[in-house]
Amino acid sequence: MAKSAVSLTPTREDFESLLAESYSDNPAAEGSVVKGRVVNIENDFAIIDVGLKTEGKIAIKEFAQPGRTPEIKVGDSVEVYLERIENAMGEAVLSRDKARREEAWTRLEQMANKNERVDGVIFGRVKGGFTVDLGGAVAFLPGSQVDVRPIRDVGPLMNVPQPFQILKMDRRRGNIVVSRRAIMEETRAEQRSELVQNLAEGQVVEGVVKNITDYGAFVDLGGIDGLLHVTDIAWKRVNHPSDVLHVGQTMKVQIIRINPETQRISLGMKQLDKDPWEVVTERYPIGAKVKGKVTNITDYGAFVELEDGIEGLIHVSEMSWTKKNVHPGKILSTSEAVEVQVLDIDSAKRRISLGLKQTQKNPWESFADKHPPGSNVEGEIKNITEFGLFIGLDGEVDGMVHLSDIDWKRAGEEAIKDFKKGDRVKARVLDVDREKERISLGIKQLSSDPVASATGLKKGDTVTCEVLKVEDNGLEVKVAGTDMTAYVKRADLARDRGEQRPDRFAVGEKFDAKITVFDQKARKMNVSIKALEIAEEKEAVAQYGSSDSGASLGDILGAALKKKDETKDD
Repeated sequence: MAKSAVSLTPTREDFESLLAESYSDNPAAEGSVVKGRVVNIENDFAIIDVGLKTEGKIAIKEFAQPGRTPEIKVGDSVEVYLERIENAMGEAVLSRDKARREEAWTRLEQMANKNERVDGVIFGRVKGGFTVDLGGAVAFLPGSQVDVRPIRDVGPLMNVPQPFQILKMDRRRGNIVVSRRAIMEETRAEQRSELVQNLAEGQVVEGVVKNITDYGAFVDLGGIDGLLHVTDIAWKRVNHPSDVLHVGQTMKVQIIRINPETQRISLGMKQLDKDPWEVVTERYPIGAKVKGKVTNITDYGAFVELEDGIEGLIHVSEMSWTKKNVHPGKILSTSEAVEVQVLDIDSAKRRISLGLKQTQKNPWESFADKHPPGSNVEGEIKNITEFGLFIGLDGEVDGMVHLSDIDWKRAGEEAIKDFKKGDRVKARVLDVDREKERISLGIKQLSSDPVASATGLKKGDTVTCEVLKVEDNGLEVKVAGTDMTAYVKRADLARDRGEQRPDRFAVGEKFDAKITVFDQKARKMNVSIKALEIAEEKEAVAQYGSSDSGASLGDILGAALKKKDETKDD
């Protein structure tokens, strides 16, 4: 039986088996970090032997630290990342960057878990911050995490090894966020704690102005900052700290307060000088007139500096005797030298009330001296209100004519219609109240009181009247021998109803009538022809008999009238 022939040509399966066998002794696997040796350097590449059938090459720049030149030579042992055992050209595909990255991530994760600081180098700028090399892994440093305060120039921090704190890590996404500020704050906190222990309230220390704000200045006390508030810079008013201090200025300050929890330090400068308020009551007694300088003007008044550290307020109500509701800036100006009077002192609240108008003569007193009650004045109507007229007088003061003092005969609401703003009028001074700053005037007092001219008259008297005005409802008449006017109602024009017609009378005509109403308070008088006729009839009947005697009423009245005419002729 013939033996079968053995094939000497290797098949594809045999080749793959032999290749796998050749790698079985080498632990290198794709996607892992392996050790290799530099066997040659060609151009810009290093040839690396990692124990495979073929070498791989890596760009020399991958062996350089950020900001430094690469240091590598033949024979150096290095760790590299094996991406592929063999590429199309038969070379192993290697990477030093990826090896460093893998190594760095493992190391950084361990340090982050222990909350340890990591060393890194800022080597580039990106949007919103900077890139940091953490020994192979690239991290993001936000701009807000560079320092405790904004830094204009980051150049000195670039390519310099320094510690960082890891804030966040995500290996799957390859993201790392770090902070330099956290390291700075921690260091400052340690230094601050140590410095604070060596300070005490009341201690006087030397410092340097580091920063100035609207509310004060930050002073460096040798590694720790204290706040010098604007109110503690000087005893006098300081509008802005920059008016007194400047950055870089060296000065002595007193430690006012130390907060052990927040470690904040409050400083004072004025505390190094004597408080001027301790002797303010002695230097500025109430009622004294002193000089000062206007330092500030507000809506409610003006502040006047009497000396360094001592300021008083002139309230707007104490600025002028006559200028009411005027902004203080219309009366005084900043830096103006003024004389004022001390009105009140509150040492506990550190307040002095001053008066400007008190240094000038009270115009109400001047007016009263020059124009006592009963004197006549003249002025322009400044305003007309529902209760009277305001008239401008000498000394920039105003007087008021009340509605009831405008006219003797007419109601004030009617009489005031005769006046308008800007008219010049004469009036009589009725009263001057200096304390309340009021002047009472009267226009009707310039003429005599009609009621006074009727003194002696009473209800029932017979008076002679002159017709002033004929109206449908009666007559307006003037009572002879007086300045009063009276009214005759239509029904009082005659006893006979047919004669009760106002048109029977003409202006200027005179007749006798009897007073039926005389109210001096209401300033009212009514007269009646009818009442007089009835009275005369009764008198005639009483004097010449009655109709019972056989004489008619006409005969009696005729006799009475004849007798009256004879009496007149005599």
